[in-house]
Amino acid sequence: MLAIALLGVVAVSAPTYAAGDRTVQGTLRNSADNNGPVAGVKISVQTSTGKTYTGASNDQGRFAITVPGSDSGTLTVILDTKTLPDAVQIRDGASNTLRPTGSLSTITVNFPLGPDTRQVSTVWDQVPQLLYNGLLFGLVLSLGALGLSMVFGTTGLSNFSHGELVTFGAFATYLGNRVVGLPIVVAVAVAVVLSALFGYLNEKGLWSPLRRRGTGLIAMMIVSIGLQFLLRNFYQYFTGGRALTYREYVTPAGRDAFGLFTYTDRDLVIISISGLALVAVTLALQYTRLGRATRAVSDNPALASATGINVGRVIATVWIVGTALAGLSGAFLGFSQSVSYQLGAQVLLLVFAATCVGGLGSVWGAMIGSIIIGLFVETSTLVIPSELKFAGAMVLLVLVLLVRPQGLLGRAERIG
Repeated sequence: MLAIALLGVVAVSAPTYAAGDRTVQGTLRNSADNNGPVAGVKISVQTSTGKTYTGASNDQGRFAITVPGSDSGTLTVILDTKTLPDAVQIRDGASNTLRPTGSLSTITVNFPLGPDTRQVSTVWDQVPQLLYNGLLFGLVLSLGALGLSMVFGTTGLSNFSHGELVTFGAFATYLGNRVVGLPIVVAVAVAVVLSALFGYLNEKGLWSPLRRRGTGLIAMMIVSIGLQFLLRNFYQYFTGGRALTYREYVTPAGRDAFGLFTYTDRDLVIISISGLALVAVTLALQYTRLGRATRAVSDNPALASATGINVGRVIATVWIVGTALAGLSGAFLGFSQSVSYQLGAQVLLLVFAATCVGGLGSVWGAMIGSIIIGLFVETSTLVIPSELKFAGAMVLLVLVLLVRPQGLLGRAERIG
């Protein structure tokens, strides 16, 4: 049985008391007797002024002792173990003396009686669930990381506004689901299409003109930082700083997997769609004509242009596909992390960490790096507070770059 049943925290009707009076109450139950009530046990309340007020548990195990408001100060609640039935005793490690804090008029105290039958899990019992959570998070993260890696591979741009493209997907899904009233599946599909269009507009309206003017990569990176703050402030204005949620499948019922971890049907859908999207993109890059052209532009844009490849069209396609992947990632992250203007900012460094760990410009590196980061973020909570788990991913990034600067699947290149 749950611990709360063992301790017997059941509200009781307190007797009539004057304003300022305090009532100490509780319920005595014996875990060894299927949490049956324990009657006739004497309870005393001592005040800091030296006065004592007594009472006893009734047939339902309940007790309520009133301390007059004129007797202020701290309280000490004592259970008289001599009045316990022969087969009942205070639980090992528990005390028969409690000193409740607070200034509420009704104070509930708990005296655990009988053996502790709670099922206490160890740290290692959490490992299967954390591994599952890490794989799921890493798979969703890889959608955004793949888009960032593709853009970097073809243009050399480190796009710091990529996190806001992730947020755009979450916001578009929210608008479709909550405002327009579309089913969540349709809203996600529409959000992916809108994200692809948004990426095309980014390329044609901003990045392509900058490249034609010969803007350097450092300057373009600074422009992406400015675009990041512009979009983030727009999202904040739109939401008023609130965290928004979808209308459907926000808290689906969990299912047990062999007693190791809990999953939901929503998780299975996310895993399936993410996996199909990643496989489709990688196969397209490997076997289609456009994919071969993309890899050629990534290797050497000037040489690819000389062989007749339309470099501008390839880059525009990469922006469309990369932003669509980022939007899909944001739509899925909106389920677990809610739709917030800070959503992209929270995952941006993780996306960069994933692409750097796997190797900038490497498609497989982005996916493998994302899985590594996802697993590390979740399992690191075994040894560090959960509030620091994202910071732990940055430590992993630094360590990998110190040992292998080009990333796990990146190529070492001479600069200068």
